Amino acid sequence: MRTLEHPARDEMRLDTVLAALADPIRRHIACRLNANHHDHACVTFELPVSKSTATYHFRTLREAGVIRQEYQGTSIMNSLRKDDLDARFPGLLDAVFTAQDIEGGAAVVSV
Repeated sequence: MRTLEHPARDEMRLDTVLAALADPIRRHIACRLNANHHDHACVTFELPVSKSTATYHFRTLREAGVIRQEYQGTSIMNSLRKDDLDARFPGLLDAVFTAQDIEGGAAVVSV
């Protein structure tokens, strides 16, 4: 079975996580995973970017430790690593999601 590299909890870096969440499309992905509390395939996200750009955004989130990606058949399933991020950076995700709600919800802005 194919696997993807993920940083361990103690390898997550604040600058990398914040940089990943600074992009509105990546923040939209994280907000959607947080709101739905279950795994989503990459193709279920309707993003206003090409497939290759979407792949880049998912990879950036994975490499920062924000999401976990696992193969299920031919699909890559995504889940938010909320427990790991809350343990490593307490309150960070809640603050980001609250700020996103204040700025207009989890909608993707046009890029």
